Amino acid sequence: MSDEVAIDLPARVEYLNAVRSLLTAFAESTTDLPPSRVDDLCLAVTEAYVNAIDASRKHSEFGELSIRMCCHREGNAVIVEVTDHAGGFDPAAQTPPPDPTAPDRLQFERGLGIPLMRAVANVLEFESTADGSLVRLVLMPQRP
Repeated sequence: MSDEVAIDLPARVEYLNAVRSLLTAFAESTTDLPPSRVDDLCLAVTEAYVNAIDASRKHSEFGELSIRMCCHREGNAVIVEVTDHAGGFDPAAQTPPPDPTAPDRLQFERGLGIPLMRAVANVLEFESTADGSLVRLVLMPQRP
């Protein structure tokens, strides 16, 4: 039995439940992640997937591009890669969100996905591909 699952999905929000269900089934059947870390995994990958959807919408007509999600484990770590074909982006060029305690923080509606992924993943990496971006998330049983 292989401990790897890969799926190509349309760049559409209607598939978020399928993404979460797949991640939960994978993590619960092949890893020792506690339930709270399975929730962290679903949250982080959902953010990566939504970012890929947003990039795909900007790059092409809605739903024309696909997103590839690949899950596997190495030892006690779960590794998930989300790959889009939307031209790529530079994570360092993203505007950082204001401090959570700043009074104007509630006015800031976007830009929390990457900080959220960094907070729950043990490792977060971004790679440029020939036609898009790859986000690699590594989650272990203990939070970073």
